[in-house]
Amino acid sequence: MIDGVTYTETGAGPRTLLCLHGIGSDSSSFHHQMNALPGWRVVAWNMPGYGGSELRKNPPDFAHLSERLGAVIEGLGGEVHLLGHSIGGMIALDHTLRRPDQVASLILLATTPRFGGRDDSFKNAFLKARLGALDAGQTMAEMAAESAPHLVGSGTAPEEIAHIERGLAAVPVETWRGILQCLVTFDRAGDLGAVTCPVMAVSGSEDSNAPAPTMEKMAARLSGARYHDMSGAGHMPHQEMPQAFNSLLAEFLKDVAR
Repeated sequence: MIDGVTYTETGAGPRTLLCLHGIGSDSSSFHHQMNALPGWRVVAWNMPGYGGSELRKNPPDFAHLSERLGAVIEGLGGEVHLLGHSIGGMIALDHTLRRPDQVASLILLATTPRFGGRDDSFKNAFLKARLGALDAGQTMAEMAAESAPHLVGSGTAPEEIAHIERGLAAVPVETWRGILQCLVTFDRAGDLGAVTCPVMAVSGSEDSNAPAPTMEKMAARLSGARYHDMSGAGHMPHQEMPQAFNSLLAEFLKDVAR
């Protein structure tokens, strides 16, 4: 644990890949990546409120999450290559802009530079849809069973869908409520030109949460960014198609590592 944040770690080497999970999972969502990079130290954090990490502010905000992430990076020994999925990608992008000295490269996976539309109508509808069932008595486990199959592409293995469902079901309900309130505030779309480190953006062609066209436009505004759309993948490409994703990841890191 570093500054109240728990994490999973494998491997050893002079370079560290730090993985930030999505809103409905934890460090275990990177189980296919943990041993896929020989010669690398691979670390996956548990965001505050997840996997035993201390929840010190609820709802959190992106400044607070960046502060906690910065402490983890310092505790790991300094500069990292940062991989963020979904809200983890938002945190990674935000932190890269706040602390460019800590980020050697940035991998944005199934994420967007802004949440929703420019006014509050989409945000309010999103929160009502995500929280209304819980307010009516639905459990996280029931929500997970309903939601998990819709997060992935049509060819995803049943055992991986079950893994995704377990991850979502394990999120504490108060953590879920708070992180949703945080999510809807995100907007770094106007700051993309300030990112100076190497970037790779990866989308899933069947992802409705971070649509491929949105990610392609984002990548075009990030100087020199590589963009890959994984055909047939949904919102969890690293879990749905781990071999294909790991190949993209390894090639990118080989080219940018220092």
